[in-house]
Amino acid sequence: MSAVLETERLVLRLPSPEDAAMAAEYIVDPEVMRYIGGETAPPEEAPATVERWLDRWEQDEIGPFMLERRSDGVVVGRVGFLVWDTRDWHQCTFAEGDAHAQPELGWTLVRAHWGQGYATEAAIAVRDWGRRERGIGHLVSLIEPTNTRSQAVARRLGAEPTETVRLTAHDGVPVVVWVHPA
Repeated sequence: MSAVLETERLVLRLPSPEDAAMAAEYIVDPEVMRYIGGETAPPEEAPATVERWLDRWEQDEIGPFMLERRSDGVVVGRVGFLVWDTRDWHQCTFAEGDAHAQPELGWTLVRAHWGQGYATEAAIAVRDWGRRERGIGHLVSLIEPTNTRSQAVARRLGAEPTETVRLTAHDGVPVVVWVHPA
């Protein structure tokens, strides 16, 4: 499988084992991790993180894209899709979730690259690709209630906040379901 998207400032590509260095940068950062699961992880877990990303692509033909800056090739984060089973809000595959499978558009950037518009720029490209190439209709983003930066990205994408749910995979942490326009 291959997919490459380009925006004004970014090249979006599938993950590779070399992306473990970027993953290590954010999985050890408590400020980043408090919004995407809460717990930091040792840098040695970064290769397994990249493996999970690759597994998502293999299972569902969707997953995270790595955001590579055109100007210098630095990987600044990831933007892409997860699939959730809405019966109890745990991550799954489309096959496992069946009629309850809900794609989510999410983004995570290394903190040094926050506030530069990369998340919005990439999320628009990935959202449009998912709709066009993968037939994704109903699309949500799950955002922790105090994550004002991600809420701002969601608003720029035209998403609206709806209900609050608890993610079973993350000890029942509450998240707001932001629904993207069709």
